[in-house]
Amino acid sequence: METVYFKGTPFHTYGTVPEAGSKAPDFKLVTKDLQEVTLADFAGKKLVLNVFPSLDTPVCAASVRRFNQEAAKLDDVAVLCVSMDLPFAMARFCTVEGLDKVMAASAFRSPEFAHNYGLQIIDGPLAGLLARCVLIIDENGKVIYRDLVNEITNEPDYEAAINTLKA
Repeated sequence: METVYFKGTPFHTYGTVPEAGSKAPDFKLVTKDLQEVTLADFAGKKLVLNVFPSLDTPVCAASVRRFNQEAAKLDDVAVLCVSMDLPFAMARFCTVEGLDKVMAASAFRSPEFAHNYGLQIIDGPLAGLLARCVLIIDENGKVIYRDLVNEITNEPDYEAAINTLKA
């Protein structure tokens, strides 16, 4: 169980987020065209998992915009933006915002993702959604960066994530 905060109030997640150095759990998420995407689909690339509660919040939307901007500058890197939002809403957001360097993926029918990655919030006003976290998985499926954002209303540490990708 992880503890994160929403406006200073603690709440918890189911399980724990994988540590740097561990093997990333497999997953099945749903893309905007209702196709499944798995960890194996990104073999040979570094993968950024930008996980957040919902695109309908300013901080979550800002993280998707920022990773779209940063991803355009990097080779052999994929960015998967993951939430419980429906694929249709995620597609609409990316289209309206002109975001084409990130891939939106919904965990709405994948409780395994939420549990295996330790990111499903289990109490408080955001119960059922995903906690804010950035994970970077290397070309071989190993977690090389982990940033479980302590205060969910804060943005992730973009600079540290980008530096990990460039290393």
